[in-house]
Amino acid sequence: MNPSTEAARTRRRFRPGNPASLLYLVKQLELAVTAEMERVTSIATLTPVQYTALTTLERHPGITSAQLARTSFVRAQSMAELVNTLMRRGLISRERDPRDGRHYLLSLTPEGAALVESLSGPVSTIERLMLADLEPEEIEQLRRHLDRCRRALAVTDPGGPGRSRR
Repeated sequence: MNPSTEAARTRRRFRPGNPASLLYLVKQLELAVTAEMERVTSIATLTPVQYTALTTLERHPGITSAQLARTSFVRAQSMAELVNTLMRRGLISRERDPRDGRHYLLSLTPEGAALVESLSGPVSTIERLMLADLEPEEIEQLRRHLDRCRRALAVTDPGGPGRSRR
């Protein structure tokens, strides 16, 4: 494509009065939340991804590393490294699955649970600030709409989005 044509297209998309795309707004929100989460989790020398893994284990104890990877939005290889790091810090434990000895089940240790608890206030503050201008019914609407958008893009085939789980 001709660079001047692309520049004209970009000017049309981002001129005053032309609202930003929803994808752009979602990405901007993600970046803002990530920056705040990095600030909060760094106090405990965690990354936001490590914190997500710990909170997932808090809600779903006894899941496999592969399951944790899927719910924490990372590849299985990255999760293996993350699990080893969290285990070395004594925040999670790993035990053989009694029903299938080939798998290991992950859980929070008491130290991991205490760390998650210690960060729950600052993390709640991020969410409270993000939603401060919304009424309670708007927050519930936003929650429902975001969940519907997430489900619409839930991928069952690694070939790409659009193949929802419905």
